[in-house]
Amino acid sequence: MKRCLAVLLACYVMMTAGIPGTLDGAQIEGVTFRDECKIGETRFVLNNVTLVRYQIVIKAMVAGLYLGEKAKPADLFNDVPKRLELHYFWSLSGKDIVTASDKLLVQNLSAAKMTALREKIDLMNSFYEDVKAGDRYSLTYIPGAGTELALNGKKKGVVPGADFAAAYFTIWFGKKPMDVSMRDELLKPTSSR
Repeated sequence: MKRCLAVLLACYVMMTAGIPGTLDGAQIEGVTFRDECKIGETRFVLNNVTLVRYQIVIKAMVAGLYLGEKAKPADLFNDVPKRLELHYFWSLSGKDIVTASDKLLVQNLSAAKMTALREKIDLMNSFYEDVKAGDRYSLTYIPGAGTELALNGKKKGVVPGADFAAAYFTIWFGKKPMDVSMRDELLKPTSSR
């Protein structure tokens, strides 16, 4: 009985702490993230996954961070391949996503940087659509190609520039991110990296 409880507790800790699972992919809250994916010629490796809560108790989404196969979490703001996948547990309007994104960019970037990137930020904002429970947005940056937003695997658009990618990823990974525990969990290096 004690062994069974220990196994159940270990499974629970793995699910809630965002630790990747088997070689077939990480699963958290019933949502699976592949261990790796290839986009064009770029191979991405799953760094970590986590559960994001709203008001501490309500499950909002699960997220997975992928990095280029040679990149480390410390390289996130450098000109390296990176991909963030967000799987939603409830509906959100595209307008609300844009409003929250802009607010977080203002908190993480200087006024001069916001002004310099305003046109690119507006372009990215134009791609967002409403999401419902079960939808998944992915934000993928490939050096030389730009930052692509896709909804459920369907490309919505691309914004060029390493400067934009570094700035835009501050929404989730900057000094004042959307969720500090999400940032910290996703940036934890795993034993596979």
